[in-house]
Amino acid sequence: MIETGTVKQALSAHAAIGLLAGALLYIVSLTGTVAVFYEELQRIEQVHAPEMSSIDRVAVQRGVEAVLASEAGKPRTTHLYVHLPTEGLPRTTITTDTQAVHLDRTGAIAGPEEIAWSDFLVQLHYTLNLPALVGITVVGILGVLMLALSFSGVIALPRIFRDAFRLRARNSNGVGLADWHNRLSVWTLPFSLAIALTGAMIGMATITAYAIASNSYGGDVEAVYATVFGGEGKPDAAPAPVPNVAAALEYMARAYPEVAVTYATLHNPMTKGQHVQIVGDHERRLIFGEYYDFDAFGRFHKTAGLADGQIGQQAAASAYKLHFGSFGGLPVKLAYFLLGAALTAICATGTYIWLGKRRRRGMQEHALHAFWNGVVAGTPAALTITFLARILFGNAMAFSAIFWLALAAIMASALLFSAWQPSHDS
Repeated sequence: MIETGTVKQALSAHAAIGLLAGALLYIVSLTGTVAVFYEELQRIEQVHAPEMSSIDRVAVQRGVEAVLASEAGKPRTTHLYVHLPTEGLPRTTITTDTQAVHLDRTGAIAGPEEIAWSDFLVQLHYTLNLPALVGITVVGILGVLMLALSFSGVIALPRIFRDAFRLRARNSNGVGLADWHNRLSVWTLPFSLAIALTGAMIGMATITAYAIASNSYGGDVEAVYATVFGGEGKPDAAPAPVPNVAAALEYMARAYPEVAVTYATLHNPMTKGQHVQIVGDHERRLIFGEYYDFDAFGRFHKTAGLADGQIGQQAAASAYKLHFGSFGGLPVKLAYFLLGAALTAICATGTYIWLGKRRRRGMQEHALHAFWNGVVAGTPAALTITFLARILFGNAMAFSAIFWLALAAIMASALLFSAWQPSHDS
């Protein structure tokens, strides 16, 4: 017969694991809510970067040539990305494997891009700052968990829709908190399902691609992605001149005037295997864009089919905008922010309700309560500390380390206070 102490320890460990999963889900929900304003945060973080509503294709070509010339003597970059001005982010930025710079209207290099805090925020949401494959898989699993919680909550509480507008906000014994949790869950259910589904899709896509590649493509992950997003082309490392990006942009303006060009990507630039890929945003579509492929001379070859290909392709290309609310402009972003804040509150209150039920059953787990208090209060506090570090000390700070150390310190303080409180009361 198992001793009572062993059973209690096992139950406490089980509860702690559940609490850890809840903490990660809360962090992902909160950071996703803030990351809705990723473009705006970039502009706040680097307020003096040159901005423009559009840029001439000749200036883009000049900028590409200047950036590639500046990389002479460095290892050859495999990709060069030109972010073209958009309504949300009216800046022209070129990113390579080793640097990121802003261009002015003439195509001259205006200075380095310094948005490390904004990028840290997005990476925290995408991967929890873990190694990429591990992190994005964990976040994908959390998306599946959120789906399961949404469905099971509806099934477990059949009156939840009937009581959608019945709120006993000031009721004691946890009823008021449960009502807030349930009402927010009903009001945000379509949003929660969309976020959970697209988050699971994005998160699990990587591990799924690795599995398919291992079984059917000889371990070639890029070949798996090529079936959806198009291939990279055959590499040829022999030297070649800078590709004609201006000609590709001119073709887009002439042949697809209704398409808003957002990116130009150079694959294996300055090699004979290079080609140019233009990303075009389609109005009133959820796809993040269509890929338009050009050769190094700016001659159009084909599209990837994200706008008019297989249903699976279009669905995969639509997950990103739907997940981050990057469609419909500021009104949609504000709606996503409010709904995301509600979803974050649901994560927080759900765990408080669970802990409250355990307490009413006689399980006085002060450490678990303190841990959760530290997570709920500590995550926004730690994010604020990292942002202040960016403002006060610059772009080169180790924001991931600052965040996790600050969060750990806040949680440790909550645990210490919890341990001290009973003896103080006595």
